[in-house]
Amino acid sequence: MRAARRLLALGLLLALGAAAAAERGGPAPVTCGSVVKLLNVRHNVRLHSHDVRYGSGSGQQSVTGVSAADDGNSYWRVRGRTAAVCERGAPVRCGQAIRLTHVGTGRNLHSHHFTSPLSGNQEVSAFGEDGEGDYLDDWTVVCSGTYWARDSEVRFKHASTDVFLSVTGEQYGRPIHGQKEVHGMASPSQNNYWKVMEGIFMQPSELLKAEQYHAEL
Repeated sequence: MRAARRLLALGLLLALGAAAAAERGGPAPVTCGSVVKLLNVRHNVRLHSHDVRYGSGSGQQSVTGVSAADDGNSYWRVRGRTAAVCERGAPVRCGQAIRLTHVGTGRNLHSHHFTSPLSGNQEVSAFGEDGEGDYLDDWTVVCSGTYWARDSEVRFKHASTDVFLSVTGEQYGRPIHGQKEVHGMASPSQNNYWKVMEGIFMQPSELLKAEQYHAEL
């Protein structure tokens, strides 16, 4: 029931925010509180999770990549790092640590020193309850410029273990047949570029508007 309510609320947000999002042209920043789908650029799959646990490693909720653009389990909410508040609408800066909370299950994108089941890289899972996990949920946004721009390709570097969120093409069988493994890799490569796709974006805060105004003077 909780998952159904989350998806219903997300649908309402998408409907209410579509017009406002369309009005804001140009390379606007990703903001805290936004709900987005993230595409792995190299392998053309969206970051995904579901209430299916790994059969090895940590046994936590699995995180995968799916090719379907319309899958409702691929929405993630952008939040501040653990024990920190990121004001709704505040633009996310390059180099800032954030959490990505899976909308459908309320668990956070997470990594730790377990081996991923297919590639033998570092496992990436979803962890916590109702958006609260631990410090291993923090990821640093690696990008150029001042802010994480919606139309840019970025990397996510795990704040505690320094691996990059990656896809290299390994594919699962049952019960998640056809989905790709998502894992952490020690080195940056073309396999760990991500881009924001569908979603609802919170209006940038007045602070950003003030900074842009002063930059133009």
